[in-house]
Amino acid sequence: MIIQNETQDVDVTGSGPMRLHLFRPALPSRYPGVLFYSEIYQVTDPIRRLAAIVAGHGYVVAVPEVYHDYEPAGTVLRYDSPGTDRGNALKITKPLAGFDTDARAGLDALRRHPACTGRLATFGVCLGGHLAYRAALEPDVSAAACFYPTDIHSGTLGAGQSDDSLARMRELTAETLFVFGRQDPHVPFEGRQAIRDRLEAVGARYEWHEVEAQHAFLRDEGPRYDPALALQAIGWMLALFQRTLHATD
Repeated sequence: MIIQNETQDVDVTGSGPMRLHLFRPALPSRYPGVLFYSEIYQVTDPIRRLAAIVAGHGYVVAVPEVYHDYEPAGTVLRYDSPGTDRGNALKITKPLAGFDTDARAGLDALRRHPACTGRLATFGVCLGGHLAYRAALEPDVSAAACFYPTDIHSGTLGAGQSDDSLARMRELTAETLFVFGRQDPHVPFEGRQAIRDRLEAVGARYEWHEVEAQHAFLRDEGPRYDPALALQAIGWMLALFQRTLHATD
């Protein structure tokens, strides 16, 4: 499908406007919504291309600026040392409750969009993988695709670096997809095992893949990109969304 882009500024209680970058099919119709969380760098060109791929398969995709309460609207951090340092600093400066409030505002905005059916999923990479998981704790989210999510195993997201993501996994009703690179230093074997053990303990509905890849292998920029694995992994996600978001259509 040919897609079109737009932006929407959404009011978030307590932190002002949050910009959403929207990607959706140009064909007039209604489609399920996907809240897509970026890496620590916000809405970079690789993130925009990923969003376009998902939208082109028949979804309204909303990408929030995760640091909207700290950076001017439209800010994109570069894939360099200063950008990495800034992004990593903000993910432990922003209160955990702020990430959760943003998630609810983004989901509500998607649900209200005239091109959205109201069926909702989340998707995220790196920091965004963790945020996609937390957003999927909301009861109206049917599925979540979490690619190499950081900090879930260590409980170090947000100000104070003491999140409750693993503890809250019992609340998860969405079907989830977790994809990790086995050479990812940010989520070592022990961390991956802790997440999977918790999924099993709470009886979660999930799909699990560990591939021979590094962190950020989905990003089509830089030396860690693996095009073949990226294509395969995107297929897993699209299959999940097709099964969960179109089942009763």
